[in-house]
Amino acid sequence: MTIKLGLILPTSTPDPSRPILGDVRAAARLAEEAGVESVWSTDHLIASAPMLDSTVALTTAAAVTERIKIGYGVMLLALRPVAWAAKQVTSLQYVSGDRLLLGVGTGNPAHGDVGWRAAGTSYEDRGRRTDEALAVLPDLIAGRKVQLAEGLEAAIEPGSTVPPLLVAGDGKKALDRAARFGDGWISLGLAVDDVPARIAALEELAAGYGRPRPTVTIVGAQLDDDQAKAVHQLAAYAEAGVERVILVPGADGWEAGYERAAKLQAAL
Repeated sequence: MTIKLGLILPTSTPDPSRPILGDVRAAARLAEEAGVESVWSTDHLIASAPMLDSTVALTTAAAVTERIKIGYGVMLLALRPVAWAAKQVTSLQYVSGDRLLLGVGTGNPAHGDVGWRAAGTSYEDRGRRTDEALAVLPDLIAGRKVQLAEGLEAAIEPGSTVPPLLVAGDGKKALDRAARFGDGWISLGLAVDDVPARIAALEELAAGYGRPRPTVTIVGAQLDDDQAKAVHQLAAYAEAGVERVILVPGADGWEAGYERAAKLQAAL
């Protein structure tokens, strides 16, 4: 199996100490020309580093490309009313031609709770509210009527194709959430030697829900600067059962990171 490569758009970075902001349009075009599978946007309202709005960034990337997939990496679902999140997803699916990958998470504690308080929602029970949202989100995206708070029934029109749902997080609750709701699971920086144990855990949890085991995506895998060694490392991830590795721009700027990704993609 050839591993799929993704790239974080220059909208911010998973590392709060190294914010990376750049030309989203140019980055999306370069990524598509390089032949990588996908581009991804981080998501928050107020983070510990500058960060663009994820839906605006992904819509921009979709508008200047034709083939490449676009992904939330990851949407903080509990930061929004679930109907509003579904509206964003459905609209983005429509304008992109069904190219969306929907990563969902509960938020990196490194960003603190200020964004949640600014949104008028609770940081402490975000996990519970994420589960509640995931229970109805696919039906909302598809345009089917669901029951929301206080017995309200509502549907989003127009509906769209439900995108692959990838649930992020390395904790026990996150793994269970991925097994229960996800088509895939996202981990930040997981070493290749630790992949088999996570896959085994996901398989067991998913079997308990009568579901197939989620696929595995690794964000920010630590790859060697030497291209040949990096290709070997990516092959090891693929052999371990990883579907996708998402590369993060480094301190030398997003352009240099995208150039390295293009060379890796060509070598693969």
